[in-house]
Amino acid sequence: MTTPDASPTVDTPWPVSVLSGKIKGWIDRLGTAWVEGEVTQWGVSGGNVYGKLKDLDVDATLGFTIWSSVRSKLPDDLKQGDRVVALVKPNYWVKGGTLSMQVLEMRHVGLGDLLERLERLRQKLRAEGLFDPSRKRPLPFLPGVVGLVTGRDSDAEKDVLRNAQLRWPAVEFRVAHAAVQGDRAVSEVIAAIQRLDADPEVEVIIVARGGGDFQNLLVFSDEALVRAAASATTPLVSAIGHENDRPLLDDVADLRASTPTDAAKRVVPDVAEELSRVQQARARIGMRLTSLIRGEVDRLEQFRSRPVLMSADWIVDSRADELSRYTSRSHELLELRIERSRSSVGELRSQLRALSPQATLDRGYAIAQLAEGGVLRAATDAPAGTRLLLTLADGSLGATVDAGAAGASGAGPKKARR
Repeated sequence: MTTPDASPTVDTPWPVSVLSGKIKGWIDRLGTAWVEGEVTQWGVSGGNVYGKLKDLDVDATLGFTIWSSVRSKLPDDLKQGDRVVALVKPNYWVKGGTLSMQVLEMRHVGLGDLLERLERLRQKLRAEGLFDPSRKRPLPFLPGVVGLVTGRDSDAEKDVLRNAQLRWPAVEFRVAHAAVQGDRAVSEVIAAIQRLDADPEVEVIIVARGGGDFQNLLVFSDEALVRAAASATTPLVSAIGHENDRPLLDDVADLRASTPTDAAKRVVPDVAEELSRVQQARARIGMRLTSLIRGEVDRLEQFRSRPVLMSADWIVDSRADELSRYTSRSHELLELRIERSRSSVGELRSQLRALSPQATLDRGYAIAQLAEGGVLRAATDAPAGTRLLLTLADGSLGATVDAGAAGASGAGPKKARR
């Protein structure tokens, strides 16, 4: 058998007690350390507390023990789900071969630290545009199927279902139960949102919880959960029901409801109110149509009261009178034109007669023409023996110029012989 200081071999192994003692010695030399995490298990037995502490970011858990002597010095409100910092000392139990963390002190994480971390995350998500109003999608007016993420048999579930069905009895819900606090809450809420978002019949998703203290609501400010809600294609309503400490889910959701009851009222319309609005709209439409028809009837009455529509005979009568006036006027103008033309013809006739040679002949004159047809104008043009043709007012006769007459100056023939 080997000594405790010698290295063990297959031929000279250490006893279990030696190895256990060495492990305990190594662990005891680690001393104490302050750690931060979430209490995921808290059980009391014999005055002692046995629980588990989970890392806030990664999947790592360690068990702890609080002896009754230490528990009496700790805050009375410590419980499962709290975020705490603890002074722990690793303790190896040789007899049982188990390792546990003995808690020497435990306190809630300072509210200021939590708020600071939450604010840093808020600013980070805001810088990425996850809170922009332009991302907010409108809710459907009357969703056929509403998705609901909430705790099983919770008051929030009952409030949403009851108020929604009171407002619109035909509404249908797809409920996805999930833990709303504790170490399983984040993963289960994310899975529930993704499952409802993948359902093509779900038109809007409500994430509801009936309030709670600040630390219990930190689940709904988890970065992974907030990003899952932001990436959902279905409009999402946050109904956490806490006014003072607003979780980040409220900022990224398409609509924030103050309570689960308020969410039901915002998502599902009230059938009584909608029927009243329909009746009011129908009444307004009826009044508008009545007014329009009444106005058109008045216009028709005005048209009918006009002479043109009261009696069609006036058109013929007025046109007949007008035609009679035009006919009478045309007769007058025609008679006047004829009279003027008759007067003009008379004047022309008188002028023509005054200028006619016949008038001169009628006064006793005669026209003497030479044999070749020319008119005799001077006595010298007709020597003795010249044959002349004398045209009288009534008929004509021939004549010969004698010698005595031919010699007279400026006088016509004195004698003519037939």
